[in-house]
Amino acid sequence: MPLILDFESRFLLGIPAMDHVHRELVELLNRMAEAGNATFAYLYPDLVNHTRAHFANEEVLMRQSGFPAMQEHLDEHARLRGELDAFGQALDGRRIDATRAFVAQQLPAWFARHTTTMDSALAAYLKGTARIRKPSSP
Repeated sequence: MPLILDFESRFLLGIPAMDHVHRELVELLNRMAEAGNATFAYLYPDLVNHTRAHFANEEVLMRQSGFPAMQEHLDEHARLRGELDAFGQALDGRRIDATRAFVAQQLPAWFARHTTTMDSALAAYLKGTARIRKPSSP
């Protein structure tokens, strides 16, 4: 059963690059939820790499735009990267059940909370700054 449903109606932010990366993450999490242990273990590094690239892209947007809540957002990214690394070590130690539980029980709630709070604030800020930067028509 998929971990995250109704992406289109719940998590679109109106920033195509962010929406695309979020959609990819949801698809990966849903594939992992339905995978056997061997496939799950194979996909976990993809999750880590995708998340690191996803965060790096958002961090560039925050720095370039001067996003005022950048530090809190960066701290949240760092926290999740640390958790992903810790559960990756558990997976390497053959504790797949702990890593599967983290992916199934923690990541969907984290994604929903992070997307609807921190990422939506970033998206709104980016949309606002884009309107400010557009030249006015005569």
